[in-house]
Amino acid sequence: MPKTIQQSITLPAPAARLYDMYLNPEIHAAITGASVTISPAPGSAFLAFNGMIFGTMLYTVQHRLIAQTWRADHWISDDIDSILVMSFWPDADSGRIELVHVNVADHDVQGVSEGWEKYYWQPWREYLERGGPQGKE
Repeated sequence: MPKTIQQSITLPAPAARLYDMYLNPEIHAAITGASVTISPAPGSAFLAFNGMIFGTMLYTVQHRLIAQTWRADHWISDDIDSILVMSFWPDADSGRIELVHVNVADHDVQGVSEGWEKYYWQPWREYLERGGPQGKE
């Protein structure tokens, strides 16, 4: 049975900047170290990690919310697409991302849960701390 992952992360950049960084393919790729295709346009394709993760953009609210379908290339055909929703919140001088990732394939829930930390949160924090193009001011 598909599972839900909920995570919250505070990063050293304003929430609006974090939103923009996720939706900018060049910066997204610089953070994760792999090619990315992404756009805020509903219906547009989302591809990350050289196509290992893919889906469709469902909905965005500028600087506040991103919703997309999401699946991994190793999921079996019977696995339904998961839905990823990220909301962006101001948190003092930083920004907080609240992530809800529903319908994650049962056989991959641990990998996806750990993957958010390993492939997104930790590299994103390091990117900001290095002062990347959208890093520390």
